Amino acid sequence: MSVLARNYVPGLYVEDHSIRVPLDWRGADPADVMEHGLPESDGDTISLFYRVVTSPEHAHDELPLLVFLQGGPGGQCPRPVSPTDDGWIAEAVKHFRVILPDQRGTGRSSRIDAQTIARFGSDARAAADHLKLFLADSIVRDFEYLRLKEFDGVRWTSLGQSYGGFLTLTYLSLFPRGLAASFTTGGIPHVPADAVEVYARTFPRMAAKTRQYYARYPQDVERVAAVADRLASGDVTLPNGDPFSVRRLQMLGSDFGMKPSFERLHWLIDQAFTGGDGTVPLEKSAGESVEESVGERGASAAPVTLSTGFGMNVLARTASYERPLYWPLQEFIYADGELDAPIDWAAQHELDRHPEFAVDARPLMFTGEAALRWMFEEDSSLKPFLPAVELMMQDTRFGRIYDEDQLARNEVPLQAAVYFDDMYVDSGMQLDTLSRIGRSHAWVTNEFEHDGVHGSVVFGRLYREALERGDLAGPR
Repeated sequence: MSVLARNYVPGLYVEDHSIRVPLDWRGADPADVMEHGLPESDGDTISLFYRVVTSPEHAHDELPLLVFLQGGPGGQCPRPVSPTDDGWIAEAVKHFRVILPDQRGTGRSSRIDAQTIARFGSDARAAADHLKLFLADSIVRDFEYLRLKEFDGVRWTSLGQSYGGFLTLTYLSLFPRGLAASFTTGGIPHVPADAVEVYARTFPRMAAKTRQYYARYPQDVERVAAVADRLASGDVTLPNGDPFSVRRLQMLGSDFGMKPSFERLHWLIDQAFTGGDGTVPLEKSAGESVEESVGERGASAAPVTLSTGFGMNVLARTASYERPLYWPLQEFIYADGELDAPIDWAAQHELDRHPEFAVDARPLMFTGEAALRWMFEEDSSLKPFLPAVELMMQDTRFGRIYDEDQLARNEVPLQAAVYFDDMYVDSGMQLDTLSRIGRSHAWVTNEFEHDGVHGSVVFGRLYREALERGDLAGPR
């Protein structure tokens, strides 16, 4: 196992590694590739980067292995600055050597971004077929090959957060022999997969989250409406030149399934306006003087001007520069094998059924985890992806990611944290799937939101339950 770098961060020992994996697995078994070798052409392989993280006192100990399946799609593994920076790590390094792989196309694993896709030029079909190689069936084959090649085929335990739970079920479907046990947090997909069903469940939840936000901060009803009214004029841009539209503002609800998202948005809206004490300004109507339109607010009110800092923060929270694959692949995580019908912008079709989300509706509703076509027209970091994504939206052939029969007879202990109020992954659908997976156990809680694993409680609770049940006593 070659090491690219070794270093210590406070409380952790970290090693960097990289291997080559096939770009296109073509459904191959990683064990067969181990036996017969990688493709001869370097152009047919890509880099898979991973880190091995331990506590300093266990740096040279042969502890069991825990591989982290990052959320996403298109999410790179965490770059910890301390054990408590990402809460589950502090608990995990007490018991495991932790493997943090960057999923293909992310981080340092042959990263894909707008520049990469732009190189395909006008060949949208080639770009679409390339993007299909960065979904769960390929990701899991990468990880199984990594286990066999670099870790002597030792069975490892997996921890899947969010989309990492989807990957967990793919792993359990395709290569259960590689897993000693599995944990998931907020990430059990519905099997069989159906994007239409997912968005039918999640849009009402998005609306409920918005109402909860306004109930907590009622003053923001007026403030958000004032921002939206100003954006509706159509002449506002973000600092990078992208249009600052009402739809872009609504995207801030993508954070509503995390804590403390309501507070983050409240303090962002708190500084939306320039001038005076930041009170919501009033536009004067035709024939009125500013003083007449202001009324009791006095001379400090003025026509609406949005602050530059507000625009910068909105850009940082809604642009895709850091996670360029997140939106292009979002709906295709529900594509499993031969589809009866194309996905065809499932979230957009569901949104069209909800007039309460209209850009001129007040109070303004915020959208959540929904990939919408306009994003690829307005977000400069997504524009190069649009032709390929359009084709993928009409495709019906994808890699197989779930084997329902294998899941039913599963013998790998699976411990799942199911967040009852999860905005992104419906808890009812999670529990339905778990009811049909062998040796699965659910801990259902409303104490945490979707990001609960990043605190100090969730993984420790799952680990103790699995340990006391004897689920971690199998062969390594």
